[in-house]
Amino acid sequence: MGDILVLTVHDQTQFPLGQIVATPGALAALERAGQAAEAFLRRHTAADWGEIPDEDRGYNNSAVANGERLLSAYSTRLGEKIWVITEWDRSATTLLLPSEY
Repeated sequence: MGDILVLTVHDQTQFPLGQIVATPGALAALERAGQAAEAFLRRHTAADWGEIPDEDRGYNNSAVANGERLLSAYSTRLGEKIWVITEWDRSATTLLLPSEY
């Protein structure tokens, strides 16, 4: 899928991330903005879902407890949107651009 990121997220986490991967587009967007993936992953695991509608926030909040898929959306400093998706079984978390979905 993309490059594998080896990251450790030690902040308060609401759920496990599983294997963390990122698409080439997401990695390039992070590099252009001079930002690290860890910051977005920390927000995601702290249930800070970023720039998603209230309805989706409610879904995510329930999904944490029910073991369903989680989606967060954030913007880089340059305004590029990055999605963070954790699979329902918590086996993997992917950083990607919406256009790569």
